[in-house]
Amino acid sequence: VRVVESGGGLVQPGGSLRLSCAASGFTFSDYIMSWYRQAPGKERELVAAIISVGGSTNYAESVKGRFTITRDNAKNTVYLQMNSLKPEDTAVYYCAAKPWGVVTPRYWGQGPQVPVSS
Repeated sequence: VRVVESGGGLVQPGGSLRLSCAASGFTFSDYIMSWYRQAPGKERELVAAIISVGGSTNYAESVKGRFTITRDNAKNTVYLQMNSLKPEDTAVYYCAAKPWGVVTPRYWGQGPQVPVSS
């Protein structure tokens, strides 16, 4: 199993960034895909999640209206488009895969850093 994120890096406040997460080794369409983040000194938190059938999504209140999660089941890839970034969005962002009926994600990516700073 591989879960590989890309697209992290330094961005200025107000800027945009798109993270990608390519997965392999499991049936991607059977999994709920999520993005989590962990800021320095804080606990890991769920940022956004998307189911496979129908593409229903949910977001943390802090990112609603600014972040968008999408997935392409044909490419086994999930994306996180982040707009209007704020310094408080600075964190390590993790892609995670969770089968239905399970509370904790089964597979995790390595977590690219996203510093938001001028």
